[in-house]
Amino acid sequence: MNRRSTPEADAQRAIVQALRFALPRDAIVHHCANEVTEAGSRGARRQSILVGMGVHPGFADLIVISGGHVLFLEVKSQTGRLRKSQEVFRDTVCAQGFGWALVRSVDDALGALADNGFTSRVRPVRRAAP
Repeated sequence: MNRRSTPEADAQRAIVQALRFALPRDAIVHHCANEVTEAGSRGARRQSILVGMGVHPGFADLIVISGGHVLFLEVKSQTGRLRKSQEVFRDTVCAQGFGWALVRSVDDALGALADNGFTSRVRPVRRAAP
């Protein structure tokens, strides 16, 4: 299989693998396919179908549910930035009392678990901000 490598997708795969190891077995780590990357009218039609099925603009890449806690994780590359719809989603879920974090690495994701009260089998490595 020949897949294109993208920094965000590669980071997300590593994060999901780490979370599945770190969290209790009954934890849920879920990715919601929230957008169609296919160009043209066919992609627009498919995106329209997803919106009709309940896709929410800016929805986080991952949702983690464990031990009564809910955490939304937005995965970005080292240089990636939030879109306006992602900022609105972040503000909305935080205002409702849910956890949300922008993560760029496995360490960021594990740190977000700790910051939001999740029980984990792994301790995050805390790096000083540059």
